[in-house]
Amino acid sequence: MFKGIGLVPNWQKKHVSSVIAEVKKFFESYRVPVYIVPSRDPLLHMASPIKDMEEWSEKVDLVIAVGGDGTFLRVAREVAFMGLPILGLNLGYKGFLAGIEVGTLETCLHKLIAGDYSVDDRLMLQTTVLRDNQCVFSSHSLNDVIISRGPFSRIIKLDTFINNDFLERYPGDGLIIASPTGSTGYSLSAGGPVVNPSLQVLLITPICPHLLYQRSVIVNREDLVSVIVTTSSADIFLTLDGQEGFALNYKDLIKVKRAPCLTRVITFAELNFYKTLHNKLLEA
Repeated sequence: MFKGIGLVPNWQKKHVSSVIAEVKKFFESYRVPVYIVPSRDPLLHMASPIKDMEEWSEKVDLVIAVGGDGTFLRVAREVAFMGLPILGLNLGYKGFLAGIEVGTLETCLHKLIAGDYSVDDRLMLQTTVLRDNQCVFSSHSLNDVIISRGPFSRIIKLDTFINNDFLERYPGDGLIIASPTGSTGYSLSAGGPVVNPSLQVLLITPICPHLLYQRSVIVNREDLVSVIVTTSSADIFLTLDGQEGFALNYKDLIKVKRAPCLTRVITFAELNFYKTLHNKLLEA
């Protein structure tokens, strides 16, 4: 039996209060305490860490993210170093990460109590920015790292290296470095491949490249991806999981590698990756 359950709702979602009440009532019937990030905190706009979650590593066995993929991504970054598995409950549009829907909630909760589930470890990305050989930014993400031009900028150029080997100077709108989990996000929209999230690789996908070819490059999880900003007259931004941003300067060095932490994702047999891929994307 669980010692506790953590609930992180996106309180801006429709019907979220009734869903939270249902989840709380279910676990309390088994005498499992439920800890909820309160409605006064707008989840996606808070500075990290979320104070209500600081003691969860001692109090809970798993976290349920209630909202959509944005909520799931935020929770993943908050609990990555706690080792807590996450179950995503989708109240949004696609919900590729937040795998279960409200209609299957009761069934899935019973499966949790029965131990009828699996926990998949997902690779995360560690990103650092060096400016004049000094670290000016560092963070981790689950889905992707995006280097992109501002709304009024022209083509930007990004020199990209794998370890110490030069790969390409990408001219265009930017570059996406994605984890396998993030392969179904922005990288997919930019023409990148779909990768099973159990694989341990990194994807490099150019955004609207001004080249005669547009191909993603898949590298080993131990490889270091380095990108140097070689455009001086443009607004260029670094974005992690679409939620954390940093303004880049000319000659900034961005380094992306496998993070020392993982995201642990709760899955059910009937909701595996290939079935989710079919339901969420191929029939969209």
